[in-house]
Amino acid sequence: MNISEIKKIGPLEIEAESFRLIEAELGPTDFSPEEFAVVRRCIHATGDFSFADTMRFGRDAVAVGVEAIRTGKNVLVDVNMAASGISEGLLEKFGGRVICRVSDPATMARAKKEKKTRSEVAMERAARDNIGIVAIGNAPTALLKVMELMESGRFSPDLVIGVPVGFVNAAESKEILAATSSPFITALGRKGGTPVAVAAVNALLRLA
Repeated sequence: MNISEIKKIGPLEIEAESFRLIEAELGPTDFSPEEFAVVRRCIHATGDFSFADTMRFGRDAVAVGVEAIRTGKNVLVDVNMAASGISEGLLEKFGGRVICRVSDPATMARAKKEKKTRSEVAMERAARDNIGIVAIGNAPTALLKVMELMESGRFSPDLVIGVPVGFVNAAESKEILAATSSPFITALGRKGGTPVAVAAVNALLRLA
């Protein structure tokens, strides 16, 4: 194949055509239409169809996330890359904003003093920031800290999107999340990442 043989497609049509191809390759699924919108965007962001097998949704997770957005609550993320990828313009229309405290000087100082990861401290510091959705794609320690704070009653986000990637406590943290009774979205196993967390949030923003 050469360049002249590649199908020309306009910029506004690329996403729609990508979604069409994903749907055609996947075929029927057991996801609700709203859940599928999230899964489809995660596949679109990664090119990885295995997320159709590994993604799990807590009861009413999508509806809860959409309502959190519509009521103007904020989205807490674990890394600046995620903050850059979320469609802030859509979120701001509802009155919310993206919060990431991992690089704050106060976070770094406290993490050093308390011998914790910056991700853990960032979650603790943001627990009172009117958080509706927590989206974690990088740090299992952040996800574990969020669940610890929730269990102790110190944090009550509406929805936790926990899809950290990696080999140390990533799969384990997601397995624990999937066993909770709180609304969640996760992808079991080692795969995940910031692009997946961002894609899930952006799918909810479009559903809102």
